[in-house]
Amino acid sequence: MSKYLKKLYISQKNTNPKVLILVGRYSNSFNTKQSHHLKITTFVTMNKPLLFALTLCLCLASCNSAKKAAADTQPKYEIKDQELYNQIVAMDKTFFDAYNTCDLDKQATIYADDIEFYHDLGGLSTSKQDILEGTKNNICGKVTRELVAGTIEVYPIKNYGAVEIGYHKFHNKQEPNAVSHPSKFIIMWHYTNNQWKINKVVSLH
Repeated sequence: MSKYLKKLYISQKNTNPKVLILVGRYSNSFNTKQSHHLKITTFVTMNKPLLFALTLCLCLASCNSAKKAAADTQPKYEIKDQELYNQIVAMDKTFFDAYNTCDLDKQATIYADDIEFYHDLGGLSTSKQDILEGTKNNICGKVTRELVAGTIEVYPIKNYGAVEIGYHKFHNKQEPNAVSHPSKFIIMWHYTNNQWKINKVVSLH
């Protein structure tokens, strides 16, 4: 036994078209020789604007319920190692302060010699010198990086270091009115010889 709604549009003279909603129950007869039949149980009439508003409200309610369900199932990040977290956040600031002020020497000391830089638009770069040259020619005095506050997540990597995940925005001084949208980044930090080094970067836009 199932239920359904059937819409019937009725035009009337000198009035706005209205919608007649028939709420009924469709079932099989106990007598197999008889045909299927529909019993109308409710009549509801409304004009088109009202029907549109009702439909919109139902759609919004459904979307909000879906978003709430997704938010409830997505785990919230929790800092597991506060000291490690503080160290990586500090290194992020140190590196990108050098990035924003075009301190190439400082950037060179933080990049590992075997750096791997993955850029979703530019591809893979494995030359430390090429990365620094690209920064000098395309970034210095032109682009600055802004960390989106509260987005950094840090996870320890045993016997290696840590991975940093977050969101940041880039501002082009040559396009001051351009809207900057947050983009995701991932940095693999290698702790070696009592120093933190950027070993791998994934930049997504």
